[in-house]
Amino acid sequence: MEGMGDIPVLVAVAENGGFAAAARKLGVSKSAVSKRITQLELRLGAQLFHRTTRRISLTEAGERYLVHATEAVYAARQAEDAVSALQGAPQGRLRVNTPMSFGRLHVAPLIAGFLERYPQIRIDLVMDDRTVDLIEDGFDVAITGRALKESSMIARRLAPLHSVLCASPGYISSHGKPVHPDDLTRHNCLHFAYSTDFQEWNFTGPDGSVRVHSSGNYQANNSEALREALIGGCGIARLPTFIAGPDIAAGRLVHLLREYRLPSQALYAVFPERRYMPAKVRAFIDFAVERFGADIPYWDRGIWD
Repeated sequence: MEGMGDIPVLVAVAENGGFAAAARKLGVSKSAVSKRITQLELRLGAQLFHRTTRRISLTEAGERYLVHATEAVYAARQAEDAVSALQGAPQGRLRVNTPMSFGRLHVAPLIAGFLERYPQIRIDLVMDDRTVDLIEDGFDVAITGRALKESSMIARRLAPLHSVLCASPGYISSHGKPVHPDDLTRHNCLHFAYSTDFQEWNFTGPDGSVRVHSSGNYQANNSEALREALIGGCGIARLPTFIAGPDIAAGRLVHLLREYRLPSQALYAVFPERRYMPAKVRAFIDFAVERFGADIPYWDRGIWD
């Protein structure tokens, strides 16, 4: 069992792509991380990382070791969960992953209140639009609208996620207001680059399902960037209500084709399946449901009035 303490260090180096980044995550010096990895390599009699002046990467031996090291770190977390389940107040480090825009607008504002209620918890919030592996990347919970694919994960529904079609009053004044989805073929439509249906926009309305091929001169991989373009009068776009809601309420954007609904999905809290659900994870999810509003989230209030 010699060197068990080196396992989390190796996992941190592999996850963060270098000694310096791993040191920052672990709260130790870069030299301490380098020393632990060197000691581990000497003890194993194998090189675990290729090192150059620009980057490091796992060797074949390192990749094999990492598989089991990750499982060991996860098992250690399970053991901690079992103990914390017997304790009173939620406590410990909580790693949360969330998409960039939703995290900035609706998760980050929750943190101060959550930490005030649970002062023994330490939050590590990572906002990232890439798809993450919760276990491999060391997250306790992810707030996401993505479909759940892994059977080893559990998802709890937090709130509905709706999108609306909108444009600025200035754009409508200059180009007119569409009254049917087919009218969009005559407008400059802006696109979210990561959307699965990108230019094919689907609506459900009084005349059933309508599918429109949209086109325009601007796309972006961030919904807040699209919002800025809309407010600037560039065109028409689909925006999540968690972004567009305040602008519609303030009159900066106009909700178009209100009788036609765009496809919706749900917002979930996703977390690894565990024998003991950590009290800190349960506390965070319950707090999010409390603040968001499960049936009608606060960002949707007034959108369809």
